Amino acid sequence: MEFLKELWVFLRVRKKLWLAPIIIIMLILGGLLMLAEGSVVAPFIYTLF
Repeated sequence: MEFLKELWVFLRVRKKLWLAPIIIIMLILGGLLMLAEGSVVAPFIYTLF
């Protein structure tokens, strides 16, 4: 949790808040790929990329 606080402070201080949506989307897509790795829907998710 400390890492997320530090990342948020860094983005806010350096005026890089436009990076926050990009980071969030990348985390969501990474989590989706990890969850679907062994499931039946994996071939359908991989076709998106």
